[in-house]
Amino acid sequence: MRSVCVVGLGLIGGSVLRAAAAAGRVAWGATASDKDAEAARQDGYDVVGLAEALERAHEQDALVVVAVPMPAVEEVLRALPEGVRLTDVVSVKGPVADLVERVAPHARYVGGHPMAGTAASGWTAGSGTLFEDAAWVVTAEDEADLDVLTDVVELALAAKAHVVPTTAAEHDAAVARISHLPHLLAAVLASVGADGGPLALSLAAGSFGDGTRVAGSRPELVRAMCEGNRSALLDAVDDALGRLGAARGSLASTGGLAKTIEAGHTARLALQNQPPLTDLTIDLTAPDAHAALRRLGSRGGRIVGLNGTTARARTP
Repeated sequence: MRSVCVVGLGLIGGSVLRAAAAAGRVAWGATASDKDAEAARQDGYDVVGLAEALERAHEQDALVVVAVPMPAVEEVLRALPEGVRLTDVVSVKGPVADLVERVAPHARYVGGHPMAGTAASGWTAGSGTLFEDAAWVVTAEDEADLDVLTDVVELALAAKAHVVPTTAAEHDAAVARISHLPHLLAAVLASVGADGGPLALSLAAGSFGDGTRVAGSRPELVRAMCEGNRSALLDAVDDALGRLGAARGSLASTGGLAKTIEAGHTARLALQNQPPLTDLTIDLTAPDAHAALRRLGSRGGRIVGLNGTTARARTP
């Protein structure tokens, strides 16, 4: 099993380090946070300085996992040794890929993004089971190194996630709608509720709590995530504003909200009632392997196992 070096030991990076170690990998980490470093060491994990961590990764041909917020990614990339195996767990993929190409073109990079988390942050918020049954995006661009892609898939599967292969652009468009827009709407909803004063907040129950949960995340992390995906998020915001505008127009003119409410209800049922999945395999050595992986992801499929160079997958 390939060794793993995790740079950044917050909620996600700390959980990656825990999961890798629990799966029997040789794993170590580095972080700019003295608090997270000390907490991780007290829990028995190997944490060293960034330079030492990356040098060890180079010597052991380990997979380096960048798990820092988007504004800190470039600094880490500039410190990478030549030819390192590289992935990340940053919530946007296009901007990271662009940075790698500009700053560390020597790295063998395949992007990743586990779709799991909480509103809490830091090492103490992490868990070795955070990724169980979660989707873990792996970018399968035509130029992706299949050897490193296999490393990333193996890491995700070791963390008990399932792998969704796609492109950076398709990932960013998707997460703008199902992750970044919800953070923005949660912030707006929390503000609107608070403007109702003490009475409104005293009456707040499940729907308000559920809708505003992620507004409890650290603002600087949410900003880094959403602002880093600006273009795709603008498209999602425009879509949401159009629907809100239509709802307002209908409410003002006829007093009715049927179209908006029924469309939302149908969409929620579609989320809850996913179609049944069937099994298939993908030969990762085939000439069209990258395209086959992308087709799997675009259909809502996922990789659930790996047998040598054959991926076991499930697809609707």
